[in-house]
Amino acid sequence: MKFQALLYFVLSLFGCDVGRSTFVDRIVHDGATALDSRTVVEAGVARFECIRSASGQCYYTLFPRDCSAADKKDTGCLARPIRQFAVADGDTRQIAGLRDFRLCVSDENVVAGTGCSTPKPSAR
Repeated sequence: MKFQALLYFVLSLFGCDVGRSTFVDRIVHDGATALDSRTVVEAGVARFECIRSASGQCYYTLFPRDCSAADKKDTGCLARPIRQFAVADGDTRQIAGLRDFRLCVSDENVVAGTGCSTPKPSAR
């Protein structure tokens, strides 16, 4: 841990920003916690921790934070996730190379929409 702090200090001397972002997601149904998740992103490494999930899994969907100017004309730009995966209840997963993304977490195995909502079934 001391080496990591020293490394961040040296990088800051050269103008490199090694920021840290923390995302905490909780879903409560009828007073009971259905999902409790924590994600920490630091220096391009994201650590996803599924603290508690009623289903036994935390389902993560990552979307790009921004779309290019050409993609913004395409309404489905943010509908294409960067990555989707599940983490078992009480477990963690670490992924390197992630920087700018929007995070959606659910206790259900469904593909989240761009607003982190579950897509509605199509009417037929």
